[in-house]
Amino acid sequence: MNRDQELKNSVKERYAKIAEQGKAENAASCCGATTPSNKVYNIMMDDYTGTGGYVEEADLGLGCGLPTQYAGIKKGDTVIDLGSGAGNDCFVARHETGPEGKVIGIDFTPAMIAKARINAEKLSFNNVEFREGDIDEMPVNEDSADVIVSNCVLNLVPDKPKVIKEIYRVLKPGGHFSISDIVLVGELPEALREDAEMYAGCVAGAIQKEDYLQHIKDAGFKNVILQKEKPITIPDDILEKYLSREDMTAFKQGETGIFSITVYAEKPGAVKDKPKLKMVDLQSQGACCTPDSGCC
Repeated sequence: MNRDQELKNSVKERYAKIAEQGKAENAASCCGATTPSNKVYNIMMDDYTGTGGYVEEADLGLGCGLPTQYAGIKKGDTVIDLGSGAGNDCFVARHETGPEGKVIGIDFTPAMIAKARINAEKLSFNNVEFREGDIDEMPVNEDSADVIVSNCVLNLVPDKPKVIKEIYRVLKPGGHFSISDIVLVGELPEALREDAEMYAGCVAGAIQKEDYLQHIKDAGFKNVILQKEKPITIPDDILEKYLSREDMTAFKQGETGIFSITVYAEKPGAVKDKPKLKMVDLQSQGACCTPDSGCC
């Protein structure tokens, strides 16, 4: 078995267990998926409280952003959520697209799919469906979606350029995506980078921020916009499982940064009226803030 498949199997096993846990248990873990911290840290997740369509039962605390908040979803849109988990972002997307739209969640963990379907049935949503499959080989026809969202999932896939190419294939011409994910600036210590459990925890699978954005451009997307960025701090009681005290000090004092970003991009082609994008002012961080800024 090759390394990529081993990592996929590790992630699938870990997330099958998470499907049976509650949000409180997951929130005490790095991205909800790694060794529990003895402190109650919501290390990566954002607060969905007050978000239209939010369903607490479907929120396992696994995200690192609020991509649906920035996605510009319109009534009647077809929306695909990559790595849909128990259905949280799908139900928020359904609130935006309305009963006349359609929402498809894709997840490769059978236990998550089962949980999401139960949640959808409780809500009596007949325009939200969940499909089991890998997001680097989506069980969806080309040119199917108006909008694609994803929340802290691409970092779990070994071949990220392949996923981005799949997103391009599945989006309609003129369609767009808004994805929250984990990226790096600088190199992680080898002990973190090589550990499969830290990979399942979203950190070890992250790639360089510049490479991430370049993969999006290389796939053919335009108007690549960094909508939000926030730093991520891993608690000491998690780091000490992988690093010596000396290595921990060097890591925290070094130039390596772990960030949650939300990024938007469009597939070229005919398009309906462009969505009004919501974004944080990132000009002070050297990020582009409008589709016409030219810096992305």
